[in-house]
Parts: sequence; C-alpha cells; structure tokens
Amino acid sequence: MIMLMFFSGVFSFCMFRNHILTVLFSLEYLVVVVFFLFFMYLLFMGYDLYYILIYLVFSVCEGALGLGILVNMIRMHGNDYLSSFSILSW
Repeated sequence: MIMLMFFSGVFSFCMFRNHILTVLFSLEYLVVVVFFLFFMYLLFMGYDLYYILIYLVFSVCEGALGLGILVNMIRMHGNDYLSSFSILSW
C-alpha cells in the first residue's frame, strides 16, 4: 500500500511537470509518504521519534523555499510554467 502511494507520487511528479505548483504538490505528497514510511520504520525498530521532528523541520523548510521560488518566478516571468524557467538566464 505504501509503495503504491510512493510510486503514484513519483509518477505524478514525472508526468505533470507543466507548472511549478503541480510539481510542488507532488513533492509535498512524496514528503508525506516518506514521513509515513520513516514513522513506521522508527516505531517498528523501537527508536526515538525525535528524528521525525528533524525530518519535519527540513520538509517545512523545503516547502517554504519552494513557495518562495514560485512567488519569485511569478513576479519575474508572470507565469509558473517550467518551460519558461531557465537556470542559465539568472
């Protein structure tokens, strides 16, 4: 079940790459699935759950950075198409 969720997230990340917002949604879905896998692993192995807090901090920072890039791109280019975004143009 979990692997099906993971591969559906990877599939949506690979197939729907027109807009940055859809890429960010699929990345956040993958973060939630990996969080669930990590949580189940830590519970099964009997480890402390403090590592999950560290993972959540980094995933929140990743989401905030992605939204910042999205806002910056919409201000500069006027849209969120990945085809109009080029790293070399900076």
